[in-house]
Amino acid sequence: MTYLRRIVAGGRKGFTQPLSWDQPAWVGSLSAEREQLDHDFESYVAEVFRKSGPVFACILVRQLVFSEARFLWRQPGQHGAWGDLFGTRELGLLEQPWPGGTTGELLARMEQDASLAGNSFWVRVDDLGRSGAAADGPGLRLARLIPSRVQIIIDSASGDPRDIDAKPVAYLYRGTAGSAAAEGVLLLPDEVAHYSPLPDPAARCRGMSWITPILDDIYGDQETARHKRNFFKRGAQIQHAVTFDKDVQPSIVKEFREKFAAVYGGPSNAWKTLVLTGGADIKPLSVDLRALDFKRVQGAGETRIASAAGVPPILAGFSEGLESGTYSNYGQARRRFADGTLRPLWRIAAASLSRMLTPPATAPGAPPASLWYDDSDIAFLREDQADATSIRAAEATTIRSLVDAGYTPESVVTAIRTSDWSQLKHSGLFSVQLQAPGSGTPAPAIGR
Repeated sequence: MTYLRRIVAGGRKGFTQPLSWDQPAWVGSLSAEREQLDHDFESYVAEVFRKSGPVFACILVRQLVFSEARFLWRQPGQHGAWGDLFGTRELGLLEQPWPGGTTGELLARMEQDASLAGNSFWVRVDDLGRSGAAADGPGLRLARLIPSRVQIIIDSASGDPRDIDAKPVAYLYRGTAGSAAAEGVLLLPDEVAHYSPLPDPAARCRGMSWITPILDDIYGDQETARHKRNFFKRGAQIQHAVTFDKDVQPSIVKEFREKFAAVYGGPSNAWKTLVLTGGADIKPLSVDLRALDFKRVQGAGETRIASAAGVPPILAGFSEGLESGTYSNYGQARRRFADGTLRPLWRIAAASLSRMLTPPATAPGAPPASLWYDDSDIAFLREDQADATSIRAAEATTIRSLVDAGYTPESVVTAIRTSDWSQLKHSGLFSVQLQAPGSGTPAPAIGR
């Protein structure tokens, strides 16, 4: 049995202290069975997030709305339906995940990590230096694990991480040099909230950043912005072509180029009268930003970036989205973003963070409550709330019609909730409009 399997068999206690690297069995059996980021997380932050306007805008749109949700428990219902949302003291860990922190800041961090690294890792810690399931003392809080310092350990009975029975058995986190976690801290899978909304098809457990497939588009957009900057920096012109006689010495050409740049280069020298001597002949190139169709080129790149982010261009303020923007288009884009991007992300985030909490018990024999998100007070989704009100009004009309037709109220409500009409049960009673003539109760006689 390997060192890791002995730890797993012994329970979580072995995962609350830094790992000692003088274990031959560990080094020999699992050194090649790890999944980690396939790109440099720090480089994505420095070179993409902080230097690409379109990427920053997309992440900002995702982050601002994603961080508006809050978490509640969802009561299990009957026939596969879910009941009402409710809160408990246990949710305080998500409402104040660290001193001074809020649910919104937690979700904002999760979105940043997921966009830039494809993964976001969180673990419980306390003031006694314990982590994972052992953390239950004073100062209980959530701690973010830097994605680039996390490795997912894969193991199987045969020792081959590619076997059919391979599974994740631990998360290894290495802190910075000199820290308590510098040698490595091991955590069991159920002790880590691993949020990876976009799975990496080349890995078993790791997520992938939506930025990775469009790096060429991002770099192209950055080059386009650099081209525009140079256009204005060099006198609001693309370039001049200066020609000399073939007998002019290279040293003279070099000296002319330096003097020309000093006198006529830069936006402050634009539109000066050009004076040339020494047989030089200048020919301005008739190419400007309009001739290059600069706006269309840059707008197409922004749209491709927004598409990968799941953000409609009009919401990010990109030119192609604004040109076709109307109130109707904005509403459709908002709905696409809410239904196609935000709600799947909230669902995955709730499932991931549920590992940090103990679900409250419900009725005897019933399944425990499930962690869920509440978006009822998000201003961005108010139109959805109006639609929900219309749907409830239509359902109320349907309920009234079915009850009038003789179906039991309980079965009608169940059928409406589950969209399963086989749940309807008839009471055997019918509306008076369905009674045969003379079969109903005779009308009382009217006195004279």
